[in-house]
Amino acid sequence: MNEAIPVSRAVDHGFAKLMPDVDRERAWLLTVDGAPQSYVDLDEPTHLEFEYARRLGHVLDVVAEPGTALDVLHLGGGALTLPRYVDATRPGSRQDVVEADRGLLELVVEQLPVPEGIRLHPGDARAWLEAAPDDFADVLVADVFGGSRVPAQFTSLAYAREAERVVRGTGVYLANLADAAPFAFLRSQLATFAAVFEELALIAEPGVLRGRRFGNAVLVASHQPVDLAALTRLTASDAFPARVEHGPGLREFIGGARPVRDEDAVPSPEPPDGAFSIG
Repeated sequence: MNEAIPVSRAVDHGFAKLMPDVDRERAWLLTVDGAPQSYVDLDEPTHLEFEYARRLGHVLDVVAEPGTALDVLHLGGGALTLPRYVDATRPGSRQDVVEADRGLLELVVEQLPVPEGIRLHPGDARAWLEAAPDDFADVLVADVFGGSRVPAQFTSLAYAREAERVVRGTGVYLANLADAAPFAFLRSQLATFAAVFEELALIAEPGVLRGRRFGNAVLVASHQPVDLAALTRLTASDAFPARVEHGPGLREFIGGARPVRDEDAVPSPEPPDGAFSIG
């Protein structure tokens, strides 16, 4: 049983709490202003508690041969759940994490030891991306939320072009998004990244895609095809099964949505109360 003591602190963009999981000895839940942000098990970093994190993890598992080291850029850090996962599953990976909330990073580093291969950069993630070299990363993971919403500056065509420039030609862009029917935000994001990348897929729970509830969806964008058969098997066998949409079905879902210009960009919609919970 975890007998650690909760830690609470005002950080740059809200009030953060690190709460121990009573059922797992060195596991912690991070919330900011009451919204769950990250779950980390220091003894078992491959344990991904949140549904969307498992789906991102499934993509990370199929983008290269198992165990192969990757260069990964994470926009948004939280408690570094996915960087820890990559460090455990792909030893020797070079990882850079950009987190806007310096106070949050300091809290995480103080309370939850960080593996040596993970480099932390406090600062604005869009500005950091724009300053990054071409072909910098094999994988770019965008898990950027201001509160419970994706900020507007991470939703536009100009941003998508910067992401495409930084990701290698054989690499993959991943984003954690959130929306509900009629999916104006999600459709616009798919249209935006379809204008820049040749291959596109979307991972989400069937109930979300059918418009029954608000929820997360993982966007997968690349120039080279991802192993969709393997990805479909992994997501379908999850505790909370998800569907991988691609090809004609995804184009039909996008419909007449258009790419988003910087001047027209808006944050993702405000989630209803209780929409984000641990899966």
